[in-house]
Amino acid sequence: MVEASRPLSDKQIKGLNSKPVALGIKWMSRAQTWLFKKSNGRIGDKFLRGSEVGILTTTGRKSGEPRDVPLLFLQEDQRIVLVASQGGRDTHPMWYLNIKADAKVAFQTKRETLSLIAREATDDERDHYWPKLDAMYPDYANYRSYTSRKIPIIICDPA
Repeated sequence: MVEASRPLSDKQIKGLNSKPVALGIKWMSRAQTWLFKKSNGRIGDKFLRGSEVGILTTTGRKSGEPRDVPLLFLQEDQRIVLVASQGGRDTHPMWYLNIKADAKVAFQTKRETLSLIAREATDDERDHYWPKLDAMYPDYANYRSYTSRKIPIIICDPA
């Protein structure tokens, strides 16, 4: 198993929550989504340490337009499990807020696109999934230490 990277200092955590970092995340996400979609998942399908990436499509809660975002995911049959970590930032990601407004989502892996209904994991599900998610991407443990918010785990099941 790969170990998580070293925790951030208070100064680094403050930087993580800055507007320039938010803008960088936004534009890197758009670039990765574009690469993934243009190549049918042949490019842009991996993140750090080889973690698999897919594209979540939500409906914008204000615009009503489709919104795509690349995310790490755990797949169990037709279930997709997502983490609304945003790298440990203090605010929830926009895609999470969109799901709270409209639970109907699509998720594209390099093999298939699934129509799903998203919901927040129960406490028992959180206890079940955190060890699996940490094994998949060890930095999740650090992300939880960077913020006081309870990082949501989102369960997406077939519609």
